Amino acid sequence: MTTSDKHQHHHDPVLSTSDPVCGMTVDPKTAAAAAEHDGIRYHFCSVGCQKRFVADPQRYVKAVGVPPPAPASPATADHRLYTCPMHPDVQQKGPGSCPKCGMALEPKEVSLDDGPDPELVAMTRRFWVSVCFALPLLVIGMSGMILPALAHRLHGSPGAAWLQFALATPVVLWGGWPFFVRGWRSLHPLHPNMFTLIAIGTGVAYVFSLVATLVPDIIPASFRGNGGEPPLYYEAAAVIITLVLLGQVLELRARRATSGAVRALLALAPKTARRLGPDGERDIPITDVGVGDRLRIRPGEKIPVDGVVEDGRGPVDESMVTGESLPVAKDAADPLTAGTMNGTGSFVMRAERIGDDTLLARIVRMVIDAQRTRAPMQRMADAVAAWFVPAVVIIALLSAAIWATVGPEPRFSYALLSAIAVLIVACPCALGLATPMSIMVGTGRGARAGVLFRDAAALERLARVDTLVLDKTGTLTEGKPRLVAVETVGGGTADELLGRVAALERRSEHPLAGAIVAAAEAKGLADLLVEDFASATGRGISGRVGGLAVVTGSRSHLEDKGIDPAPLDAIIDRLRADGHSAVLVAVDG
Repeated sequence: MTTSDKHQHHHDPVLSTSDPVCGMTVDPKTAAAAAEHDGIRYHFCSVGCQKRFVADPQRYVKAVGVPPPAPASPATADHRLYTCPMHPDVQQKGPGSCPKCGMALEPKEVSLDDGPDPELVAMTRRFWVSVCFALPLLVIGMSGMILPALAHRLHGSPGAAWLQFALATPVVLWGGWPFFVRGWRSLHPLHPNMFTLIAIGTGVAYVFSLVATLVPDIIPASFRGNGGEPPLYYEAAAVIITLVLLGQVLELRARRATSGAVRALLALAPKTARRLGPDGERDIPITDVGVGDRLRIRPGEKIPVDGVVEDGRGPVDESMVTGESLPVAKDAADPLTAGTMNGTGSFVMRAERIGDDTLLARIVRMVIDAQRTRAPMQRMADAVAAWFVPAVVIIALLSAAIWATVGPEPRFSYALLSAIAVLIVACPCALGLATPMSIMVGTGRGARAGVLFRDAAALERLARVDTLVLDKTGTLTEGKPRLVAVETVGGGTADELLGRVAALERRSEHPLAGAIVAAAEAKGLADLLVEDFASATGRGISGRVGGLAVVTGSRSHLEDKGIDPAPLDAIIDRLRADGHSAVLVAVDG
C-alpha cells in the first residue's frame, strides 16, 4: 500500500470532541493536536496529551465514551499463516490443530500484538480443575498402602465406586477431551501420535471402570481381587490425564518463551514516528510512514525506519546491528538503520525502506525462517516417530496377552493394567518435540546476543566447531565502555589526573565521557571547578580545571595545542596491543 493509499483509507473518520486523556472538551477546529485510532479521530487540548494517547491508545479510548471496536468478522479474522512446531510442512490460514500430531498450530510470523495464547489459557484451566478432582482420587487409591483397614471399608462400601466415578468423570471427559479429539483425528489420516496412545490408554481404563460400576456382575471372576470386588481404574485415568495436562501446560509455556527473542527484536523498532509535513510536525503510527517521508529524530529516540540523515548530526548507537560498542557519528547523507538508538544529537531523516523492507524486519524474518528449518537430527527423529506409535500399540497388546496367559491372578486385571501402562509411558512427545524446541531456543537466544543462524543445520554443525575466526576487532564487547586503567607520566597521581579529566568530561557528550565520569564517581572524587571549556568535535576537549589547563582527546588534538605526546607512545602501544582505546591527557602542558 502506498502512502497516498493509506491516507485515503482514513478519509472519513469518526470525530471525537473530548480529549480522551484529560477529559476536557475540545473544539476540533482549534484543537492543539489530533490522532486517529480504529477509524476514530481524537482531538487533544495539548501535544502532551496526544503523545500519551499515541503511546497507549487502548488505555484512553473508553474515556470519551466511544464504544470499542466490534468483534472480528470473517473479513477481519486472523488470516495469518499458522504452522505446526513439530511439522513445519503443515501450514494453514488461521489457527487449528496439526493433522499429523494433533498439536495446536502457532503463527508463523510473531507479532508484538499477539495476546495470551488461548490454548495455554484453556489447558491451564483444565489442569487446575483436574488437580482438584484427581487429588482426592489419588488419596483413595493410595489408602490401601497407608491405612489398609480404612481402605478395606472404603472399597467395600457400595458408594465408593460412585464417589470415584463422580470425581474421575470431569477429569476424563472435560479435562481430557482435547486428547480424545486429537487421538480420534489421528486415525483418519492414519498418523498415530502421542494423543492416540493417551486416548486409548485412559479411555480403556475409564470405560472398564464405568462398566464395573454400572453392571459389576458381568466382570469375570478372573478380573476380581481377593475381596471379590471388580477393580476400578478411575484413579489411573484421572491422574494420567492430569499429568499429561501438566506436560501440555509446561510445553506451551516453553513454546511461547521461545518466541520471546523474536518479540524482543520486534520491540527494538518504535511504534510511532514524528513526521514533518506541510501542516507541521506530528506523531504518527509507524505503519503510516511512507518512503520519502521526512522524520524528526530527537535525542534518546530510536530510529523508526531505514533512511539517511537530511539535516543535523549526532551519535547513533548501532551496536544492535554491528556490535560496535561506541556510537557512530552521523552527518548529512549518512545511512540510518531502524531500531538503532539516537544519542544526544537531533536531526531530520528521510525514510527509504519501511515495513518488511527494513534491515530489522529482514533480521526478524531470518530468525523465524531459521527456527522453522529442520535439522538433520530432526529428520531422523521423525523417521523413528513414524514407526514408534504402531510399535508401542503392538507391544501393549503383546504385554496384555502374556499377562493374561501366564500372569498371576487376577491375570486379566494385570493384563489390562500392563497394556495401559505401556501405552501411557511410551508417549513420543519428547522424541518429536525436543529437536524443534532446542532449535527455536538456540536461534532465539543467538538473535538476542547478536548471532544469526541461516538454518538449523548450521546450528547443529556449530557443536563440532573448535576454532572461531573473527573478521574485525571491537565487535565482541560488553556494549558499554569502561575505564580500565589510568597511567601518568611526569608527576601527579592517577586519582588527581582522573578527577581533573572527569570534571571536563561531565560537560562533554562524547561516548567515552560517561565511562570516565563513572570511574571517578566510583572512587568518590569531587567535581572540580571548570572554566574556559571548549570542545573540538571528534578530536577532544579542553579547559581550566582547578586553575590548571587540561587538554584531553586524540594525539592530533594535543599537537594542535602545542603539546608533544611522544612520552606517551610506549604506554599507548601497550594498551592498544591489549585491545584498549587510549585517551591522552595533558595538564599544564
